[in-house]
Amino acid sequence: MPVTYLIVDDEAPGRINLRLAMDAHPGWTLAAECASASAARAALAAAPVDVIFLDIRMPGEDGLALARELARLREPPLVIFVTAFNAHAVDAFDVHALDYLLKPLSDARLAQAVERAEALLRHGQRASYGNALRSYAEPAAATWIDRISVRSVGRVEQARVDDILWVESAGNYVNLCLAARQVLHRIPLSRLETLLDPGVFVRVHRGTIVRRDQIGTLATVGDGSYRLTLRCGAQVAVSERYVGALRALM
Repeated sequence: MPVTYLIVDDEAPGRINLRLAMDAHPGWTLAAECASASAARAALAAAPVDVIFLDIRMPGEDGLALARELARLREPPLVIFVTAFNAHAVDAFDVHALDYLLKPLSDARLAQAVERAEALLRHGQRASYGNALRSYAEPAAATWIDRISVRSVGRVEQARVDDILWVESAGNYVNLCLAARQVLHRIPLSRLETLLDPGVFVRVHRGTIVRRDQIGTLATVGDGSYRLTLRCGAQVAVSERYVGALRALM
C-alpha cells in the first residue's frame, strides 16, 4: 500500500541522500523535506504522513523533543531516527522510535526499517504504536515503569512488569521471562535496570535481574560459582559481585 513520509534534517546533504535512497522503495511517497522541527510541525499540519525520518541533533529544537510532542497525537506517525550520533540510541528508543539508522546510511538497514514500518501499517497498528509511544514519552505518575512496550514484526504489544519473573541480557536486547512465555525487547539490561523498581527487582549477575519474590535457594556449584533457583523452577547464574547482597537479602 502507498506510504507517505517526511524527511526532517537540518543538513541538505542528509535530506538529499535519504531521498535518493528511498527511490528504491517505489511504494513510498515523499510529502516534504524539512530543515527544522518547526518546519516539520507546519508540514504535518498541512498534510499528515505515515512515517517521519527524523534527525536527532538539530539547531534549536531537537528531534527527540519533536518525537515527544508527536506522542500526544492519538495516531502519531511512525518515527525512524536518522543521525550520525549513536550515543542518542538509548534516548531514541526511550521515546519508542520505530527504528534507528546511523549516517552514512546503509541500504540494507534502510530496507529493514522500511519493512518494519510497512508491517505495522499493514496490520493497522498505528493506534497501538501511539499507545506505546505515549507510555515512554509521557512520564507516569509513578517513579518506575509498570509496563514495557515491545515491537515485533507487524505489531506492538505491552508486557506488564508485574508479570516478569526474571530478565536476561541478550546483547542490545533483553529477554523478558514471563510465566507463560518469553519476550525479546530491544533495550540494554543496564538501562532497563534503572526503570525497574529496586524494591521489586534485584540484579544477581551482570546479565540477569530477578524478581525478589521469585528468590528461592542459592547453591554453590562445582566450579566455585553460584546458582539461584527461582520459585518458578528456573535456575540462573549468580556472580560473586552480587552474591553478598543476595545472601543478605535472603
